[in-house]
Amino acid sequence: MTTKEGGPYDAVVLAGGGAARLGGADKPGVRVGGRTLIDRVLAACAGAGTTVVVAAPRPTARPVVWAREEPAGGGPLAALDAGLARTTAERVVVLSADLPFLGEQTVCRLLAALAGGGADGAVLTDPDGRDQPLVAAYRRDALLREIAALDERDGHGGGGLAGLPLRRLTGRLTLTRVADPLAAFDCDTWDDIASARARIREHGNVLDEWISAVKDELGIELDVDTGALLDLARDAAHGVARPAAPLTTFLVGYAAAQAAARGGAAGGAEAVAEATRKAAALAARWVDEDEQDAKPGSAAGTPPDAG
Repeated sequence: MTTKEGGPYDAVVLAGGGAARLGGADKPGVRVGGRTLIDRVLAACAGAGTTVVVAAPRPTARPVVWAREEPAGGGPLAALDAGLARTTAERVVVLSADLPFLGEQTVCRLLAALAGGGADGAVLTDPDGRDQPLVAAYRRDALLREIAALDERDGHGGGGLAGLPLRRLTGRLTLTRVADPLAAFDCDTWDDIASARARIREHGNVLDEWISAVKDELGIELDVDTGALLDLARDAAHGVARPAAPLTTFLVGYAAAQAAARGGAAGGAEAVAEATRKAAALAARWVDEDEQDAKPGSAAGTPPDAG
């Protein structure tokens, strides 16, 4: 697939760590906001042509290619090498599987920063300004070149990457930095998990998080005007009857799906917008009739200006 930055990219997600500070729990499978951490990360890199997850296979909300480092548990550098072997794009986004607040917008920012200069990579920085090399976009050929050099020097031509820290690689690269403290938040402890869950449920975040979770659960990749839908639900609830709100929005979605299937709409979002407009106009007419009938001296079915 192609990003707004004008070129394709692949993604490598490292999900095979031991999660020692979580007591050995399956960290990628821990749920935050109703979705596993790994599914949240996969949603952020949904624009990738190929997404490789380096870990033992598991159910995921999105299709991925599975890979495994040699030996299993050999560390992030060996895992990255195994993932890169299954990519082809010139640019590769490299992510850990424990980033609850990473979004597609941040991935696009990293890719734009990489495209905008001659650096080997663009890495996210945390609130303290430290590089987060597992939230980054890199040039694939630069990664392969330096990994090969490390393997040759430290492993004498094979198997030398196991146990090496990732900084041995990133220290050989020219990097540009992108600041995004929230997206850099990772979940290493149960306190981190609790903090992430609490933030998602804050009033200013909960609706967007819920909509994203529902779309991911249903396999829907559709950006719609949620404000217009909420206004429609409010008008139906107040102007007709409270149960009309969820039923009306359901019917809008159903009508939009039918219109798109018939080819009568340019796309899903446009079909939803058109169905929302029609239903909102109907709700307004419904309320207008009630207001006319409520006027003193008016008769049911008689226009207010009739003689």
